[in-house]
Amino acid sequence: MSRIGRLPIPIPSGVTVTIADGNLVTVKGPKGTLSRKLSPDMTIAQEDGAVIVTRPNDLKRFKSLHGLTRTLINNMVVGVTDGYVKRLDIIGTGYRAAKSGNKLTLNLGYSHPVEMQDPDGVESTLDGTNKIIISGIDKEKVGQYAANIREKRPPEPYKGKGVKYENEYIRRKAGKAGKK
Repeated sequence: MSRIGRLPIPIPSGVTVTIADGNLVTVKGPKGTLSRKLSPDMTIAQEDGAVIVTRPNDLKRFKSLHGLTRTLINNMVVGVTDGYVKRLDIIGTGYRAAKSGNKLTLNLGYSHPVEMQDPDGVESTLDGTNKIIISGIDKEKVGQYAANIREKRPPEPYKGKGVKYENEYIRRKAGKAGKK
């Protein structure tokens, strides 16, 4: 059996999980509501304060879907209770970010500023001019928006300039060797 898939998902107090026909799972909590249609092959049941996912048999496809389905539901439960946060650092001389309304403006060494709109359900805030904090209840949207921002100027290996995740390690390369 899938080691992740067989774990029950505990439902904290203040969170309600409803499972409709066709495996449409809706999770309501203090931070908001998330809804997702999951694979109809999996059996999702709610038993004594926990959600349990089971699969019909041991085919490879069902084994893969088992762990995925359980993790997606768990991410929804964690999202509506705690939420998700990604932190980005902007490194480089003259590189900075500014925020006005729900528009994020990045100066990343290009001849023009890069403007990005916050997606629905995701909020970006600034900590100074070189730290961006992205938060929301949907893990997928938060991670994708952070990746889109990082993609505008990924960190380069020589000086480390660019946009990087807070805990990301940049492998550095030596520059040109001098003449002897």
